[in-house]
Amino acid sequence: MTFLNDLPTLLPPLLAGTLVTVTVSLLSYLIALVLGMLLALARLSDSWPLRWSASAYIQFLRGTPLLLQLFFIYYVLPYGGIVVSPFVAGILGLSLNYAAYMAEVFRSGINAVPKGQTEAGASLALSNYHIMTKVVLPQALRIVVPPIGNFFVAIFKDSALVSVITLRDLMFSGQLLASSTFKHFEIFAIVAVIYFAISYPSAKLVHYLERYLDPSRVARPKRTPVKNGQPSGLSDNLRAF
Repeated sequence: MTFLNDLPTLLPPLLAGTLVTVTVSLLSYLIALVLGMLLALARLSDSWPLRWSASAYIQFLRGTPLLLQLFFIYYVLPYGGIVVSPFVAGILGLSLNYAAYMAEVFRSGINAVPKGQTEAGASLALSNYHIMTKVVLPQALRIVVPPIGNFFVAIFKDSALVSVITLRDLMFSGQLLASSTFKHFEIFAIVAVIYFAISYPSAKLVHYLERYLDPSRVARPKRTPVKNGQPSGLSDNLRAF
């Protein structure tokens, strides 16, 4: 009963932190999408400096912890004269990190498109730009949508790490409340419910998109009812003779 009485006091700051978490997650996801696509195209470029630079970026960002990258952006860059707010640092850290992972997914999706599609575009005298944008990318996007969608759920959960750079997100708000009220169990139980209430529907939506966009998904022919061991349509035709 005490827990219910505390809800009107605990929920407002937690919901305010939830709004920050969702905003950071969405912005980071959108930036990572664009940057990941650009990195994938750079890795597939004929220019070796672009390929090398994109590969080095991807390997470095994937090979170092996200938490370290957040610390570097927020605590180390100021020594070089680059000072950013916790909000900007959180978005930068998440988007730069996840762009490296998305780039490999985009690259795999583009490589999965049959080479015959590119050759067909070339036979129609299409430029490389039009072959990529009109022929290859539309097919590749259908392949990569499910795994790319899963990255939003991952970003949303990993956004809890931005609390270490003092961004007042859901996790940081929960920590502040717990330290001032000593109601650790109640507060972090609410935090867990909020995270689950957002991440689970998102995961189900991604699962639906995965099934809907599955390339092997085809319309099944309707089964003909069977009468006396023979399809009804065939039986009726035989009786007509």
